[in-house]
Amino acid sequence: MLKLIWRGIFTIIGAVIGYQVTDVLGLAEDLTFSLANISQLVTSNQIYGILIGALAGYLVLPIVIEKLFEVILSFETKLQRIPFQDIIAGLLGLIVGLSLGVLLVFAFPLASIPRFGLSLQVIVNLTLGYLGLNLAIKKRGGIFKLFDNLTNMIGPGGILSSSKEDELRAPCKILDTSVIIDGRIADICQTEFIDGILVIPEFILEELQHIADSADILKRNRGRRGLDILNKIQKELDIPVQIYEKDFEDIDEVDRKLVKLAKVLDGKVITNDYNLNKVAELQGVSVLNINELANAVKPVVLPGEEMSVKIIKDGKEPGQGVGYLDDGTMIVVDEGKNYIGDEIEVLVTSVLQTAAGRMIFAKPKQAEQAL
Repeated sequence: MLKLIWRGIFTIIGAVIGYQVTDVLGLAEDLTFSLANISQLVTSNQIYGILIGALAGYLVLPIVIEKLFEVILSFETKLQRIPFQDIIAGLLGLIVGLSLGVLLVFAFPLASIPRFGLSLQVIVNLTLGYLGLNLAIKKRGGIFKLFDNLTNMIGPGGILSSSKEDELRAPCKILDTSVIIDGRIADICQTEFIDGILVIPEFILEELQHIADSADILKRNRGRRGLDILNKIQKELDIPVQIYEKDFEDIDEVDRKLVKLAKVLDGKVITNDYNLNKVAELQGVSVLNINELANAVKPVVLPGEEMSVKIIKDGKEPGQGVGYLDDGTMIVVDEGKNYIGDEIEVLVTSVLQTAAGRMIFAKPKQAEQAL
């Protein structure tokens, strides 16, 4: 019933519009309403306009209104996803662009150009407004940084030198999926070796959620562990955490999105991914690799030192045995195959540092003494 009522309203609106269109186009006829000229009234252009408008209002106008509402709702949804900083930067850029357009019109009176003057003036203002809006959103990091610098320069005593303070200010740290699932980032944050703001992009959260919902039980457990680590960092640790809502829809790969975000925010990426580490460095983005940090803080071992190690398996070369220290460092013991399952004293012969970690080569102390 309600649908029929709306159809009737749209039909009336269409009929009124059709009548107005015939008048605007100069197709309206001079008519006198009387029984004598009833045939002329029926065949007049106004009647045709009313009928065509009513038909269009009944059939077309509901579809147009429905599509218009869909566009408005879609725009509202997208607008809610836009970060507040982008909105402020866009408004500032729009105001600057339109102001430049007004100044340009005053300097060069485009409206005085015959026929095309007003249209050209509107096009210039719209173009400058769009360029200002788009440029301000892309350069929002520099704009807000400029405002921060101006704020820091003004103090109770007047103008302050804040250049040294800006150099000491820690950049934000952007977390990768691998380092969240790894979990050691929570322990590092707890020791307060990480300063600044931890930024967690929304597309990283979506990837974690996708992993946590996987049919593979191993992936599902890894995803849930990552979500638990984030919850611990956000609620239990005294470190500021910010969720970055904007997504780079023109980029498909998550690693490329992280590098792009680091450039936008002028921050550093924390990761365990070796490939992401290299790609980010090639593009001039600073990277903090947890594995490199772990290797850097391992105890230094020099050739000739003695240590105790348990041989647990064969090595790749004949006669070799392999053991591990408590921190996971691999020790390759020449002539150690005969000692599998035993804990023996060994002498370090050399140390090899690789991208995957540190390897120590040694020989059994008994064999060295026998020589």
